[in-house]
Amino acid sequence: MNATRFLMAAMVLGTAIGANQANAQSCSGNAGTCNLTNTASVSVNALVKLAMGGTTTSLTSPTADQVEIGALLADNGPTFTIKANRSWTLNIKTTNVSNWTYVGPLVGTKPISDLTWSNASAGTYVGLSSSDAVFLSGASSTNGFGAQAFFKTVWAAGFTQPSNVPGTYSLPVVFTLSAP
Repeated sequence: MNATRFLMAAMVLGTAIGANQANAQSCSGNAGTCNLTNTASVSVNALVKLAMGGTTTSLTSPTADQVEIGALLADNGPTFTIKANRSWTLNIKTTNVSNWTYVGPLVGTKPISDLTWSNASAGTYVGLSSSDAVFLSGASSTNGFGAQAFFKTVWAAGFTQPSNVPGTYSLPVVFTLSAP
């Protein structure tokens, strides 16, 4: 039985050595030179890096006069530095399905679309949604493209509006950088 195990181990070892030698290279040189080639290889994935200037944005609270007639209040959002080794896209969305998160003693309901956004202060503003929307894109690689978000909050006219109920309203805004 031990002899059979020894013979089997020897066969396995011989097979492994033979396979290793099949991948090995050797050379000899009669003129004092011998060259062998080894190819080094690496795969580089699509790489992105996003830095955001802050994790919170304090929006301007409306005044009584603004609530009476309705208002659109502008605020600067976060700044970004975008780095990518190929073309890229920066998307924006919220994880809330339909309304801002409300904390307070009453029942406040503010639609997510009441937060509008743009990538330029004098640009076109679009209501935030729970689906990705292109915030910015770049057709080539970048070592540090700078950008900023700009917000305008819609305040409905009237003190009885559910979106004007006293309390704290918050909305997560998600920015996703990808290199498709």
